[in-house]
Amino acid sequence: MNLLIKSATISDPGSPFSQQVADVLIEKGQIVKIGKKISSDAETFDARGKYLSPGFFDLNCNIGELGMETKEDLKTGTLAAAAGGFTGVALMPNTVPPVHSKAEIEYLMNKAKNNLVDVHPMGAISYKREGKDLAEMYDMHIHGAKAFTDGNRPVQDAGLMERALLYTKGFEGLVISFPEDTAIAGKAKVHEGEVSTLLGMKGIPALAEELMVARDLYLAEYTGSKIHFTTVSTERSVSLIKEAKKKGLQVTCDVAVHHLLLTDEALLGFDSQYKVKPPLRTKKDVKALLNGLKDGTIDAITSQHTPHEVEFKNVEFEVAEFGMINLQTAFSIALKAGLTVETIVEKMAINPRKILGLDVPVIAEGQEANLVIFDEKAEWIFNKENNRSKSYNSPFIGQKLKGAVLITVNNNKLFRS
Repeated sequence: MNLLIKSATISDPGSPFSQQVADVLIEKGQIVKIGKKISSDAETFDARGKYLSPGFFDLNCNIGELGMETKEDLKTGTLAAAAGGFTGVALMPNTVPPVHSKAEIEYLMNKAKNNLVDVHPMGAISYKREGKDLAEMYDMHIHGAKAFTDGNRPVQDAGLMERALLYTKGFEGLVISFPEDTAIAGKAKVHEGEVSTLLGMKGIPALAEELMVARDLYLAEYTGSKIHFTTVSTERSVSLIKEAKKKGLQVTCDVAVHHLLLTDEALLGFDSQYKVKPPLRTKKDVKALLNGLKDGTIDAITSQHTPHEVEFKNVEFEVAEFGMINLQTAFSIALKAGLTVETIVEKMAINPRKILGLDVPVIAEGQEANLVIFDEKAEWIFNKENNRSKSYNSPFIGQKLKGAVLITVNNNKLFRS
């Protein structure tokens, strides 16, 4: 794959050319030259007024394979990822069977070989994600699992979480916590507050998340282990993690991009496309999340891409499944939330890889081309025709969005949106 990118604004904190306008020549998937007025016989792309950065990486991606391919398979999931500027995804183990042994890890890694998008399956913490016994974590680790999580099932047993933290410490694995105390959350579907009262629905208190964040921080401190919290959503959660970082704990966290823009007021129309977990919170929480990104408390932004068949979403709000597809819209939503290009690159391309201990791509001569070109000002409409996912459960279908991904490059392959 040969490509000459002309006059791109490079946004990469690790590059000697960061914040400069330059031409970038790629030959056979490798960046061979960066400079002014480069000439080549390669295909040319005019990137004047557009940005070039390392490819995005998603820390919380759900793809139905294994066993739930009617929601999403690796082919459609990675196509959606490439269309959204993602050159790498970490897969949640929420499949049937769950990813709880080396067999599932090996299957997914082999199936995803020679793909533009790097696929990193994460292993379950507990066998069958039942929260009772530890899964074969070390076995999964030596076969490629970079992190361990029970996905959208929080680990309720504190003893099991303690053992997982101690066990992974021995081989520098990472435990990812989805923080929710199910005894507090119960079977509620929305955030507990004024909107839940107006809707006449029982709510999930912010306390359900915050109790689990506090518990797992104590466990991480006690064991001396590192821990990552995924999709934090409340003001108090951000505060707890901020204090833990000041104390020197090895803690990182991410936020789902839709929690930076949407509040529980979106639910007033009972539209199940806005039904996610953790639930959409209040304006106060959204402000705290944005501040947490700016001050470094929140390390990364995820898509929390969660595809569902139409029969699981186009039903009464109470019985609809949680989740929305988001790989193609994550960049646009982050811009709409008011984030700068520099912040988006840091939180969606650089830090996610650092958290998993992966090599971070650099826009520099001699490096493999792992990059995305995007236009922060371009407008586009997300619709069923350009949606690359197998599912359509997104509240942004039919909406005009600002900020378009134009080209994604990785593994000597190119995707043009």
